[in-house]
Order: sequence, then C-alpha cells, then structure tokens
Amino acid sequence: MAAETQRISSTIDPAEVARFDGIARDWWDPKGPMAVLHKFNPVRLAFVRDEACAHFGRDPRRMRALDGLSLVDIGCGGGVLSEPLARLGAEVTGLDPAPTNIAVARAHAEKGRLSIDYREETIEAVVESGKRFDIVLAMEVVEHVADVEAFVAACCAAVKPDGLLVMATLNRTLKSYALAIVGAEYVLRWLPKGTHDWEKFVTPAELGGAIEGNGFTLGTQTGVVFNPLTGRWTAARDMDVNYMLAASRGGGA
Repeated sequence: MAAETQRISSTIDPAEVARFDGIARDWWDPKGPMAVLHKFNPVRLAFVRDEACAHFGRDPRRMRALDGLSLVDIGCGGGVLSEPLARLGAEVTGLDPAPTNIAVARAHAEKGRLSIDYREETIEAVVESGKRFDIVLAMEVVEHVADVEAFVAACCAAVKPDGLLVMATLNRTLKSYALAIVGAEYVLRWLPKGTHDWEKFVTPAELGGAIEGNGFTLGTQTGVVFNPLTGRWTAARDMDVNYMLAASRGGGA
C-alpha cells in the first residue's frame, strides 16, 4: 500500500513529548501521576490478549498465550503495558519519542529481567526500516499525535499481512470533556492538568474510517468505563469516553 512504499513524515507533537518526558520518572508509582493508568491497565491488557488469542487461534488461559508473536507498543511510556505483554510471551518492541520514558522503561525491565526492545524511535521510522509485526498497539496515543490519519497509516503499515491492529483512545463528546478533562484533571486530579486536549480526541467513526481507509476491516469495538463503587475500569457498551478497537487487513479481527 502507499503508506508502506512512500516516506512517511513524523506525526510526533513536540509539546506532547515534552509533557510526558517531564513526568516520566513517576511511571511506576501506583499512587503518582500515572495512578489512573495502573488501574486502567488490566482491562486493556485483557482486551489485547483476548483479541490476539482469538485472531491467532491461541488459548487466552495459557500463561504464555502470546508466545512467539512479535508486538510493537507505540507510545510505550515507562513500559506499564509492555511488561505484562512480554510476560505473556510476546516479543515486545516499545517505542516512545521521550528519552526519559525509554530510560525508565529499560531500567524497570532490566530489574524485572525482561527482554524488551525499547527504542527512542517513531513508528514512521520503524516502518521505513521495513520492520513489521504480528500485533501493533497504539493505546492512548492517537489523542496526542499531530496528524491522526498519517499516524494511523503508519500503524497500519507496520502490521504484517495476517497481523492485528489494536488501538485505544478517547471519544470527542461533551461527556468526555466533562469526565476526562474537567473531572479527571481538575476535580479528581487523576492526571496532571493539560494532559489532554479535547479538540484532539477522536470519534470511533473518525478512527474507524482512517483504519478502513488503509485496507483494514474493523473487528471488536468496546467502551471502557470507571465504576466509582469498585474503583475498577471495565469493558462496556458505552463508548462515549474511552474506547478500544481491533482490526485486521482485509478480514475480521
């Protein structure tokens, strides 16, 4: 496809990189600025595992259900998602343009004796090098890039012909503005102020259209909601705020 043969310009937003680089050393503090991410992590990990197992004919109950599958975690941050995926057996490459994020991720993986290929690199550069993966993840990244369509094209180009694309982001609705920005950043202070820009949120129709425009077919789509009574995030039909989706090239995910 065109995205694989022509040079793809970077979709990195320097301001976003600087913001996350500034709080990078707190990635693994479950009570720090990334506390909400640690609570959110189990539901997205389960989604990636289950979708990958369904796609590749694996048993999700196996301890190393993703054994031997190559996976790239775009915008990996400090490795909060990369590490459990590596423990499931995936051959994980973690990409992040923020140097402190990569330094923190490498140090934490070494401490846990995990072999993860962390790179201070963009998905566009990886695509240009010719590298392709069984599973491509872009979890909570789309809302931070400078050009959504170009970023999606690069993500799609990185997927092997029989591979799987999994993405998660925030919907652009009044509800997401109230909960993800006003509520999470200013009232509950789950996230540092300015973490998100509502105008950069992407609707499922917009994201799905960009993915399908690169020759992919959408599969599972699910919302993710927070239950204040249990303090847990769970998959749900409500996609008004957080949502995740899976897609594959030319066929069902």
